Amino acid sequence: MAATAAPVTRADVWRVARRPRMVGLLAVFLAAATVCGLLGAWQLDRARQRGQAAVAQRQAQLVAADPVPLDSVLAPQTAFPGDLVGRKVSVTGTYEPGQLLVTGRSHGGVTGELVLTPLRVGSGADAAVLPVVRGWLPSGAAPDEPPAGAVSLVGYLQAGESAGTGIASGATDAISPAELLHVWTGPIWTGYLVLASSDPAPSAGPALLGPPTPTQTSPNLQNLLYAGEWFVFGGFAVFLWWRAVLDEAHGRIRDRGRPERGDRASGPEADPRA
Repeated sequence: MAATAAPVTRADVWRVARRPRMVGLLAVFLAAATVCGLLGAWQLDRARQRGQAAVAQRQAQLVAADPVPLDSVLAPQTAFPGDLVGRKVSVTGTYEPGQLLVTGRSHGGVTGELVLTPLRVGSGADAAVLPVVRGWLPSGAAPDEPPAGAVSLVGYLQAGESAGTGIASGATDAISPAELLHVWTGPIWTGYLVLASSDPAPSAGPALLGPPTPTQTSPNLQNLLYAGEWFVFGGFAVFLWWRAVLDEAHGRIRDRGRPERGDRASGPEADPRA
């Protein structure tokens, strides 16, 4: 019977890996893996850039869109659909007392406060309150009074926020319809309006804000897949080198256990009379 080949040991693998040919091959595969890694990183950066570009394009579309009546897309006391975020709407109503400052809001890299004013929409039993963000003020600045009488507003819808620490001394840290309902009477919308324009326009007031933007930008999925492919290719290049080392180590073990040419297998000698 043929002798079973001895198993490959770490010393065998290390001996093969240190051979000049394998060292040179490793350098080639590492260079290929580095190129793949750089291309993967480039695709990740492209994914981020294209994600930001998509957000900017959507912002431009929201600004250029024609407003639709608020009551045609959202009714008071109804759930706020996610696809309405940033939708440009128009609404007519009357500002009421109860204006609040929403603290801890950043604009242009500066922390300040939002001016949040209740707008009474409709009359009688159908009247409801729409929270309106009339703009942003730097911390410590005094807000102006909203225009008196009926006003026609155009703005962007945004979903209401979760409850904060509460409302006290004319300030709050969250635009929460559930909390606002305790200080403003009547039914209330579950979202709020970010003011874009007003008729009549106030003589002076807080800085108007643009359409709501997502807090996190989703990267482009196609570029993410490309990045993943490049990283897999880079890992596969290193794996190929390791596989080549193991194959050569196994081959050397087999060659070591192969009998020399001319050797005969052990056994009874042939009968010369046969």
